[in-house]
Amino acid sequence: MSFQSENQNQNQNPNPNPNPPLKKRIPRWSDFWVKRTKSKPLDEVAVAMHLHALSSQIPNDKSNPLLSNFPITDRTLLLSDELLLRILSTISDSLPQRNSNSLVCKRWLNLQGRLVRSLRILDWNFLLSGRLIHRFPNLNHLDLVPASLISPRNSGILLSNRVLSMHLDSGSSPNWCFCEENMLPVEVIDNGLSAVAVGCPNLRRLHVVGASELGLLSVAEECLTLQELELQKCSDDVLRGIAACGNLQILKLVGNVDGFYNSLVSDIGLTILAQGCKRLVKLELKGCEGSFDGIKAIGKCCQMLEELTLCDHRMDDGWLAALSFCENLKTLRFQSCKRIDLNPGLEEYLGSCPALERLHLQKCQLRDKKSVAAMFSVCRTAREIILQDCWGLDNAMFGFAVNCRRVKLFYLEGCSLLTTEGLESVIHSWKELQSLRVESCKNIKDSEISPTLATLFTTLKELKWRPDTKSLLPSSLVGISMGKKGGKFFKRT
Repeated sequence: MSFQSENQNQNQNPNPNPNPPLKKRIPRWSDFWVKRTKSKPLDEVAVAMHLHALSSQIPNDKSNPLLSNFPITDRTLLLSDELLLRILSTISDSLPQRNSNSLVCKRWLNLQGRLVRSLRILDWNFLLSGRLIHRFPNLNHLDLVPASLISPRNSGILLSNRVLSMHLDSGSSPNWCFCEENMLPVEVIDNGLSAVAVGCPNLRRLHVVGASELGLLSVAEECLTLQELELQKCSDDVLRGIAACGNLQILKLVGNVDGFYNSLVSDIGLTILAQGCKRLVKLELKGCEGSFDGIKAIGKCCQMLEELTLCDHRMDDGWLAALSFCENLKTLRFQSCKRIDLNPGLEEYLGSCPALERLHLQKCQLRDKKSVAAMFSVCRTAREIILQDCWGLDNAMFGFAVNCRRVKLFYLEGCSLLTTEGLESVIHSWKELQSLRVESCKNIKDSEISPTLATLFTTLKELKWRPDTKSLLPSSLVGISMGKKGGKFFKRT
């Protein structure tokens, strides 16, 4: 009976679920993740718990947005900004190293920007957008000249000068004033200078081209610590803005550069400059005009001026006599000058620079006897004379150097017209001569050295004799430790 009832129950309800059986479900990504989680080794779980414990110990500084963006495993989060800055300043001794440090993370990028003091700008929009000041807040040296020029970066034509260089397009107009056509407008440059004045109050050095009086006035009013300024494409009106820089000590004015731009600096601008910048120590005038009055104003007003450089000057005749008003001038340089002073006047009215110590001429044309004689007369107190690659310097021109009786150091290089006889006639008059260097002067021959000149060489403390590397000294001069092939250099102790 019992067996029969069981069979009846099974027949009455063979399947309690009326729905048909479901098909097998397609696996999803979550299933793989669950399986991977279940199979994770215990050591990985322990590491995760350890990192979670470390993260709970690090304070959540919500006041510093930089710290909140860094991963928890960044150990440098435990260091303050001041301490990390000291570490970065120690290891950032080269440009590749500084670039590598900036790529570590955003915090290092911002901190590395604080350590940058000098920068050369290539994109003017980078300055106007404010990114320059935000990225580098502690700049004290800024070069804006490359960014002021509009030039194709991928051009293979490079126009270069001692002052600046720029790329040119093959379709540039042949008027030989390329910068004036490819320079930013004055208003744009002034806006950039205003941004620099506000964002860089501790600026000390600035290089700029094509600015106006208003732009320089904004820099002068805000950057009170500005000490060095290079101004290209300068004019008399622009110098009114420079005159407001009361603490300026080093100034370079570029008025006219052949092939790039034309600008005028005359006695008016030099007088304005002299009355405003009375603390000048170094002054360089390149391509500037002027005359006796302008140089005289600088000498009288700038009592601290110690170094004056004239490069490719366009001064009027008679300006050389004004150098006598520069009472504290110690160094006088002429570079790439086609002339010195064609009409210097009578020698008794020239005067001299009483404190002058160094006279340096490089790549100058010394073809006029009056100019050369007047120059050595004004510089008669010089103790160091350096002549490099000067054209026209023959025995007659060099003979005027006998007026400089106190010379202790004389360097001669690349003057091919001067002979051994002309050199010997002058240096014998320099009784205090201690150092002599002669290089690449093909008309100065070893075979023409007299016994008197050889005896003079033995009394020198420093000698570098290499006028012609192809010649050999006579055997009679070997005993004075001079020469052999290629020249000889020695110092007496």
